This record gives sequence, structure tokens and C-alpha cells, in this order.
Amino acid sequence: MLQATLLNLIKQLQDRKIMVIGDMVADVYLEGKIARISREAPVLILEHTAETVVPGGASNAVHNTATLGGCVYAVGVVGEDFAGQELRRILQSKTVETAGLIIDTSRSTITKTRVMAGGQATVRQQIVRIDKENKQALTAEIEQTVTDYIANHMIDMDAVVISDYGGSTVTPRIITNVLDVCREKGIPCMVDSRYNIMAYNGVTVVKQNESEAAKAVGYDIIDQATLLSAGKTILETLDAQAVLISRGPDGMSLFEKTGKVTHIPVTNKSEVYDVTGAGDTVVATMILALAAGASYEHAARLSNFAAGIVVKKPGTATTTPDELCQAINEHFE
Repeated sequence: MLQATLLNLIKQLQDRKIMVIGDMVADVYLEGKIARISREAPVLILEHTAETVVPGGASNAVHNTATLGGCVYAVGVVGEDFAGQELRRILQSKTVETAGLIIDTSRSTITKTRVMAGGQATVRQQIVRIDKENKQALTAEIEQTVTDYIANHMIDMDAVVISDYGGSTVTPRIITNVLDVCREKGIPCMVDSRYNIMAYNGVTVVKQNESEAAKAVGYDIIDQATLLSAGKTILETLDAQAVLISRGPDGMSLFEKTGKVTHIPVTNKSEVYDVTGAGDTVVATMILALAAGASYEHAARLSNFAAGIVVKKPGTATTTPDELCQAINEHFE
């Protein structure tokens, strides 16, 4: 029964209009081959072999939503630089509507540059990560441009995601405007906020990982009792309809306003490869499912399968409807 429900739900994800608002990040991978040790310092010298830009942060949520078949409107701020141009190009190639990616000439696109090294006989490894981010608040002009775009397009959306990675894109004014309209028009809104989840009072669904949830409530999640307490606290404090806490190898826990709690085990515990960006996959899958009319539990279970697929892939990855169908069928064999 569950297998058939989830497979049918995948068909319903297609062409749902989703607005994703947040901190657009370019994940840059610099690939190198280990050549020798430097004479200048005890460090490796890498021969540069390739450079790749992959959507990260909120743009990874955009990318995942588009790959799953959603009609996505990306809203955020990028710089007038190579990273911003590449993000726009990549997302446009996935038929994402990118007019909401506002260019701010005074700031750089947020980038997370990973220097990767390896050779034919060695494992590819991350040597160092270099983050570039402007911590200054948006100017009044840029904030107004973003707010206007949201106001002009949000009413046509089936659902909205706010992906807040702690940058300066999601301002208090934007939070208030988005949540007010979503409540007024009955549009599902899902928030994934790394550091500021308690600012989202009235949101429909909250997504947190275990460490983020612990920080939000002010105590460690060390057992079932503290997990249940944290989920209930976030749910009640934000007056949300549901809270989904991802728990790494322990799966996910879904807390609903009705009082129902559902613990969902991982689908591939022995095959985890790279968890980078898996949370964005969860958000993308769940919001599409909710936009298609799924229950919170079925949406969460489908997102769990999606996460199980992307953690087997290196780096910031996405999944497809066909991969989801295959994973579900294999699980229920």
C-alpha cells in the first residue's frame, strides 16, 4: 500500500510551481593531482586539472526541485561575477525561472570552494575549503527589488521554500512578508534555517537536522526523551503544522501538530558516501509532495528515499523521479 502511494505521488510532483527564496551558493570544486611536496612549506603541490561549479545552499534546493520535475522560481542575490553567472546558467539549463536572482554589483556571489586532490591510485579527498561570503546587510534598494519580485509572483505558487543558510538574503522584512502571504492565501511554506529557525513563527513545515534543532531549543539531543522534547518545543513555539528533524544514520523524525510522531529509518545505512546537500534534497522532495497534496508523513517518507539516493553520490547531488521509483521498488522487494 505504501509502495503504491509513494510511486503514485512521484507522478504528482511534476510541474508544481515552487518558489525557493534564500542564500544562493556556488559550490566550486578545484580538482588537482598530487605532484610533490613544496620546497617553500611542508604542503602538497597540486597540479590543477579541472574546476567545476555546482549549485549549493538555496540554489541546491532549487536544483533538486527542478530535477524532480518542479517548475521552480529562484529568488536570491548573486554578484556580477563568474560564480553568479555559472549559477544562473546551470539553473536556466534546468528550466528554472531565474529572473528572481537579483544582481548586486557591490557584493560577490557566496562561494564555497573545495580543493580536491587525488590520483589514479589514491582516493579523491578534500584538502581544504575556502568560503567567501559578504556578511553585510542587503542595501535597501536590493531588498526592495527582492521583495517586489516575491510579491509579484508568490501568489501563483503551489508552495514556497525559504532556505536560510545564515547569509544576508533572508531579511526580517522578507520573512514577515512571505509568511503573512502564505498564511493568508493558504500556500504551504517550508523553512530550512541553519541558525535562525525561531524567527519563522507561523511557518507550515520546519526542516532541521539534529544539531540545528538542539541549538534552537538550547539543549543537546542525546536520547529519545530530548528528541521528543525538542520536536514538540519547535512545533509549539513556531505554531507550525509539522517539524521534520533529520538524524543522520538514525533516519528522520516527523512531529505533527495533531500530536502524531513518526520515526522513519534510513533506507541505505550501509551505503552512505557523502551527505553534502542531502538536506536540500529532503526539502525539495517534501515541498513538492506537499504541493501535490500529500500528507506530511507520506511527503517525509518520500523525501527520506530521495536523501538515501543522493548520499550515495559524491558532492552536492540531485535525484530524479526515475531514481526515486527504482529506490522505492527495490526497498519493497
